[in-house]
Amino acid sequence: MKADALRGHLDPMILAVVENEPLHGYAIMEALLERSGGELDLPTGTLYPALRRLERAGYLSSEWSTVGGRKRRTYQLTSAGQKMLASGKQEWLTFRAVVEGVLRPGQA
Repeated sequence: MKADALRGHLDPMILAVVENEPLHGYAIMEALLERSGGELDLPTGTLYPALRRLERAGYLSSEWSTVGGRKRRTYQLTSAGQKMLASGKQEWLTFRAVVEGVLRPGQA
């Protein structure tokens, strides 16, 4: 999938992945890959800056833990993140309807 196609949609997708349970960065990458049927194979250089940006904005919170002797940061959705996710889902539905209306005229 082209990176340009993700522009504006990556943040809600990340928030959706951590909606039900806190996850560390690598688990978020794996969940995005799995949920997208292998289409979203994000490099760490894309994911981790997005996680930091979402945390700075107050949509995610994080905490450090040690698992198997390795430190990792686990991210979870905040109440502001829940509101942002709901908004992102609605924006996606609107965007999808607009694009389908243009690409498939005459079909409902």
